[in-house]
Amino acid sequence: MGIAQIGVPGLILILIIALVIFGPSKLPEIGKAFGSSLREFKQAATNVSSDQEDEQKKLEAGDKKIN
Repeated sequence: MGIAQIGVPGLILILIIALVIFGPSKLPEIGKAFGSSLREFKQAATNVSSDQEDEQKKLEAGDKKIN
C-alpha cells in the first residue's frame, strides 16, 4: 500500500486535519511552500536525468571513436 492508493476520502481527511492543526490563515502559506518545494524537486530530478543522458551520449560517442 503506497501513497498513490490514498484516494479522495483520505485526501479530504488529511486536509481537514491540516485545517484543524494549522488554521485557515496558515494553509495558503503551507500550500505555497509545498508547491515551490515540489517544483524545485521536479526540476532537480529533471536535471539529474538530463545529466545522465548527456553522460551516456558522451560514453557512446567515445566508444564509436575507439572502434
